[in-house]
Amino acid sequence: MLQEIVSLVQEMGSGDWDEGLVQRMCQVAQTQLTGRLRPGVTAEDCGGAFPIAAAWMALGSLYECDGGGGLESFSAGDLTIRTGNGGQRSKDLQQEAMKLMAPYCRESGFAFQGVPG
Repeated sequence: MLQEIVSLVQEMGSGDWDEGLVQRMCQVAQTQLTGRLRPGVTAEDCGGAFPIAAAWMALGSLYECDGGGGLESFSAGDLTIRTGNGGQRSKDLQQEAMKLMAPYCRESGFAFQGVPG
């Protein structure tokens, strides 16, 4: 399954990342998702959703490591430098991965009851 996740990251990614880094990020994503699965559910039970979600999680981490996605614009007068929004891209990928895996994962949020007043 790990090789499938790595292949997906390589197909979807736009960065020139080190192969070792990609492998490690994919392993971490696979481990994180496996830890979130409901008791009795395996990665194989999730079908194609598991490798895609793990690839999205790994991509999000890689974009975070990439420093924000590169330079988008540069101005000389009154110096303006804008970089890509890798942080938001990372969050979006993480959220989409968790939405995709929601039927297979334990509840991760929290809730509380209000105090009668």
